[in-house]
Amino acid sequence: MVSRNIASDLLLIAILTAFQIFILNRIALFGQYIPVLYPVFVMFYPFFRNQFQFLGLSFLLGLCVDAFLGTWGINAFATTVIAYFRTIIFRTSTDTTTDFFSFQGIQWTQFIFFIITSIFIHQFLVQFIEFFKFDRFFEILFNVIVTSLISFVFILAYTLAFKIKQKV
Repeated sequence: MVSRNIASDLLLIAILTAFQIFILNRIALFGQYIPVLYPVFVMFYPFFRNQFQFLGLSFLLGLCVDAFLGTWGINAFATTVIAYFRTIIFRTSTDTTTDFFSFQGIQWTQFIFFIITSIFIHQFLVQFIEFFKFDRFFEILFNVIVTSLISFVFILAYTLAFKIKQKV
């Protein structure tokens, strides 16, 4: 994913939103599990770029998805939360202390753990806020796990297809 300037970031947000809404949301695996791909923007956004701009763009991405789904800010909240905690998630997943890294510089298992952790947190926030009943906790947790695994496959395919190589 190449993010050079604000215009290319906005174009990428539009493409990811359209792909999520018009293609992926029409795919209901096993009748109820919809894969999500749009958080790849947050996961692979360069660390060295302006963090306030990054949080704003992440919020905008989630808000665009919410606008089409009518979910009243749930995706905007979840996307902004993983954007805010992305550095912590990355450092926890990879045991690194630097903000400048290359995906070739980390081990494959660390890369996978970073993706799984990010998508799990995103899906947990989205589904827990959407259902928001403590008596359905295990049902929500099962949905989060299954949706996260399905989304992981789609994100991994995206990563392999576009061969994420730049330093982020």
